[in-house]
Amino acid sequence: MKLRCGIVGLPNVGKSSLFNSLTAQDIPAENYPFCTIEPNIGVVQIPDEKLVHLAKIGKSSEMIPAIMDFVDIAGLVEGASKGEGLGNKFLSHIRETQAIIHVLRCYEDENITHVNKTINPLDDMHTINTELLLADLEVVERALNKVEKTAKAGDKASKRKQVILQKLFNSLASGIAIRCVYLDEKEIEEIKDLNLISAKKMLYVLNISEKELQQEDVYTSVKNYILEQGDQYLCLAVKLENEIVMLDDADKAIYLGEYNLKEPGLNKLINKAYSLLTLHSYYTVGPKEARAWTIEIGSLAPQAAGAIHTDFEKGFIRAEVIAYDDYIEYDGELQSKNAGKMRVEGKDYEVKTGDIIHFRFNV
Repeated sequence: MKLRCGIVGLPNVGKSSLFNSLTAQDIPAENYPFCTIEPNIGVVQIPDEKLVHLAKIGKSSEMIPAIMDFVDIAGLVEGASKGEGLGNKFLSHIRETQAIIHVLRCYEDENITHVNKTINPLDDMHTINTELLLADLEVVERALNKVEKTAKAGDKASKRKQVILQKLFNSLASGIAIRCVYLDEKEIEEIKDLNLISAKKMLYVLNISEKELQQEDVYTSVKNYILEQGDQYLCLAVKLENEIVMLDDADKAIYLGEYNLKEPGLNKLINKAYSLLTLHSYYTVGPKEARAWTIEIGSLAPQAAGAIHTDFEKGFIRAEVIAYDDYIEYDGELQSKNAGKMRVEGKDYEVKTGDIIHFRFNV
């Protein structure tokens, strides 16, 4: 399963610095707009303590975590939907992602230029979101004009799609993102080919100063607005995260302790992005490797088997399942099986987070 999150925001808000921290790369993050032109793509491992414990108990030679692509997309500006700042090109890059991480600059620094000269996260948020809505509005309007012709001719499928598109057009024109509009499964399938940006899940990163990390009462108006829209947020001191990622494990622990942090904020961001896409992991464990497999929450056993290989799904017979807690408590597969903790599940079994599974199949 290919997972891709796009990092967006105005120029000079910390997008490229965040990308560098996530991917341990060294792409340009200069103090001028549009220092990023082509999108930078980095593969990031999903932090997974469960996998570490499973690999240790299973005496696995290799540990393979789930992964996700993060894409550093050039800064958008007002008018991007009309091509300002190479906006059309950048918007097309966003359409290729599955979720959006929207970085908002919340800190003051006279040495780092802000494209609007003043620090106002809510205004910045509205600027970007307006451009995304306008871009979608244009796409929906084109699709609506196209389908109206066949609908007038009496085509029933076109009439159904026309109703859906009109609902989307009205919502976008009112400033409402598609992800906030209720659509049933059939309607979602009808508009999938439009690949609308505002239909994608959104996670806001409030890029704050190091001093504000321990202050819960900062930027409350921004946080409340985000929650009211049904989106999520995470406060990160991106500059600090950049420093932490360069340290070895021993120094990292000391540094985190100084800021009363249990783990790097980047771990929280990666896991939030993972859950944002309603994904979770199950595991296979053996002497060769312990591996996390990514599936959508709610997937049944045959679909989960298909994450390994399509033949596993096609020829699915059964799944032999051990819950993560049981595998840990009984110190591995054999003892779990002897204790009666291995279950045989069929095609209707909904895979749970952390399940350790052997699939039986016939090709």
